[in-house]
Amino acid sequence: MASKNIISALQSLLGAQGVLTAAADLEPYVVDWRGVYRGNALAVARPSNTAQVAAVVQLCHETGTPLVPQGGNTGMCGASVPLAGGREVVLSLARMNRILEVDPLNNTLTAEAGCVLANIQQAAADAGRLFPLSLGAEGSCQIGGNLSTNAGGVNVLRYGNTRDLVLGLEVVLPDGRVWNGLRGLRKDNTGYDLKHLFIGAEGTLGIITAATLKLFPRPAANATAWMSVRDPEAALQLLALMRRHCNDRITAFELISRHSLELVWKHVPGTRDPLAEPHPWIVLTELADAGDEAALRADLERALESAFEEGLVADAVIAESRTQAQALWHMRESIPEGARQEPVMVYRHDIAVAVGRIPEFIREAQAALEAKFPDVKLICFGHLGDGNLHYNAYIPSRLRTDAKAREAHDVTETVYDIVQQYGGSFSAEHGIGLSKVAELARYKSAVELDLMRTVKKALDPQGLLNPGKVL
Repeated sequence: MASKNIISALQSLLGAQGVLTAAADLEPYVVDWRGVYRGNALAVARPSNTAQVAAVVQLCHETGTPLVPQGGNTGMCGASVPLAGGREVVLSLARMNRILEVDPLNNTLTAEAGCVLANIQQAAADAGRLFPLSLGAEGSCQIGGNLSTNAGGVNVLRYGNTRDLVLGLEVVLPDGRVWNGLRGLRKDNTGYDLKHLFIGAEGTLGIITAATLKLFPRPAANATAWMSVRDPEAALQLLALMRRHCNDRITAFELISRHSLELVWKHVPGTRDPLAEPHPWIVLTELADAGDEAALRADLERALESAFEEGLVADAVIAESRTQAQALWHMRESIPEGARQEPVMVYRHDIAVAVGRIPEFIREAQAALEAKFPDVKLICFGHLGDGNLHYNAYIPSRLRTDAKAREAHDVTETVYDIVQQYGGSFSAEHGIGLSKVAELARYKSAVELDLMRTVKKALDPQGLLNPGKVL
């Protein structure tokens, strides 16, 4: 079918307001938020319900038209933008943004895929519950995208990844059929657990249109501390000490290098070092509990006292209010923005290794990078409690405007080869998208790749869903 006929057919299905074709209207959908990945689209389809999604997918299936599912377009790996050829239809879920049901007794919330994460968090809070997925883009990312990338965030230590927060899905399959698996059951052994095929698949196997999510009791008390440590080994020992004192009340435990924070203090207005003296490493931790705020703070203070006595912490600040706690978290979440303000090309590595090997990995990777690139600068921060680091690096002489610098893989291969030696992951929470397709082929075993291709071919034999991504 000719392009004009496909657009006309889409308009018949969705109405004029449901299809975008003008270049200015397409622009936000064909470039990622970092401006790294840019493509072209035949059109943007904007369905308002699952039936319309199914109709669009069936049309594309029948006409052999590639389709790119898109949520909030906040991803880091280019999975949600079309390729350069201009043959693809971008399918935006943004209009499907309803909270369908909140069930406080079952501790579940069912939402359409286009719901912004912050709105889901608020709907849970309004019901006296917590939806714990939390990340820097929560004001604009959509739950469908979170599910498609199996997003992590800061609360994985206590609550797990997005995969762990889902009970059921509704998915439109590549041929337009709809699988309704929106069951709020915690026990269901009736065959394969199909939802896990689509979580983390980045829209290559089906289009998630709704999800039933787990809710948790809303904490009545929170306590946040910003603590200086001499090195990652001390941070790991501090995590063990905190667990002894505070058990599972630790919701987040972030390790941050000083250079990461210096970029924030340099580029992000209203931020400053909360400690009087400079320190090489910082740990930001948060506790949450159903009990009394004063009692939780007292427990945190006792843990800190032990940490001082054991020489693990040199200085610390405990937030006196939620406003102060948010200011501390704002610095942590602003690290990518601070780095983006530098004119250099930043090589980003979203890696994971076993928690106990984090200090050893940091030392070995730093030594390897410095041996090859003597002027390298590291931006190391991340979720120490679950082994996920954002181990980013830049070389001052390589500018973002230099095509050779953008296309170079020497820094990344150095880091990923060491990750592989440690039995780790080169993509802990950001996915594969366009940016890591070569790495998947390089580091995944032949058996794993064959299994993935077998699943892809079985569900999407024409290869029309998000072509070029993941595989």
